[in-house]
Amino acid sequence: MKNITDRHEYILKKLKEDGKVNIIELIDLMKVSGVTIRKDLKMLEDKNLLFRTRGGGSIKNPYASERSIYEKELINAEEKQRIAKAALKLIKDTDSIAIGSGSTVFEVARYLHPSEHITVITPALKVSLELSNRTNIEVLQLGGMIRANSSSVAGNFAERILEEISCGIAFLGVDGIDLDFGFSITNLAEATLDQKMIESAQTVVILADSTKFDKRGLGKVCTFDQVSYVITDDKVPAILVQQLEEKGVKVIVA
Repeated sequence: MKNITDRHEYILKKLKEDGKVNIIELIDLMKVSGVTIRKDLKMLEDKNLLFRTRGGGSIKNPYASERSIYEKELINAEEKQRIAKAALKLIKDTDSIAIGSGSTVFEVARYLHPSEHITVITPALKVSLELSNRTNIEVLQLGGMIRANSSSVAGNFAERILEEISCGIAFLGVDGIDLDFGFSITNLAEATLDQKMIESAQTVVILADSTKFDKRGLGKVCTFDQVSYVITDDKVPAILVQQLEEKGVKVIVA
């Protein structure tokens, strides 16, 4: 398929059918070089007809944009509540948990009413305020500079505290789940803090609604082998659930 018009029409047809294209597959199907395919994808991106991704192209923007936690609360609110309620079932007899920042993990705090004493470690001010007077809950608020967008702290002070403690489960939110890149968020400082929370936890649980799949944030939080569970909603395509579980992550659909 040497004609540039034919190639572009074929790529756009595949995008419409599958939502994304893969460079290796396009090389095989169109019998042209990888250099040619990459030039084609760049030309189509320049015309705002696709988004280039690692190894191909997508009809959807794969890069997550940063939004305030108050704006995020309004997006897929019912799905986030179901995800949070499913997450609570994992706590059981754990005596300490960590709750990160973000609108989905905040719902865990909203619904957390333990019958036995539990310690909650968190960088998120909203989580601390929600739980500060809750029966059977003791809150360890991490310190540091407060980010306005997330109402959460980040930085060396919080990271140093995490180096000295351990917890049973860390519940974290992300802005992107990409099968090639891993789990990510849009802010580098918070990504580093999340990495420390992961190191301090015996079990890591990612809470993410279906809009976070096939997206990437600026800062990588972790790889798939560091995560035990992903809890999401029923709008996630079955093929993505299967691919996650093939990487050793247990997926709970709420």
